[in-house]
Amino acid sequence: MRILRPIIAACFLALAFHATACTKKNSETTSTSYSEKSTTKELKVTNVDLGRSIGGDKHVTETTMTFSPNDVIYASVQTSGTAPNTTLQVKWTYQDGQVVDETSQTITPTGDEATEFHISKPDGWPAGKYKAEVYLNGQLVQTKEFEVKT
Repeated sequence: MRILRPIIAACFLALAFHATACTKKNSETTSTSYSEKSTTKELKVTNVDLGRSIGGDKHVTETTMTFSPNDVIYASVQTSGTAPNTTLQVKWTYQDGQVVDETSQTITPTGDEATEFHISKPDGWPAGKYKAEVYLNGQLVQTKEFEVKT
């Protein structure tokens, strides 16, 4: 019996060491997997569409670059990627650079998303050429030119 006690103790010690090593390895693997999943993809503007109407998904239903004086003009700004706190801005200008409207929205995208902007003028837009400039965190990323015709 005296000979068996050290052998049994050594076996328990070996099992305890093996169990601890496996647990440590699994916890390292889990934290590595978590780190890989929490990696963010840089946010970018992928497209800007203009049109007279917008759907529930914030996408323009029919794109156009020519509007009538009494139209509401919609811009759908599509983004891809993730960001915790991002500012999208659209600056609408008339042909001589006169600012017609400037609107910004703070978004927190987690993939492909669309953000809606629009302008309207109850007494009608003057005929001429216009621009919609899209900014992402203060940086100009896209410009769309359009025209109002009578």
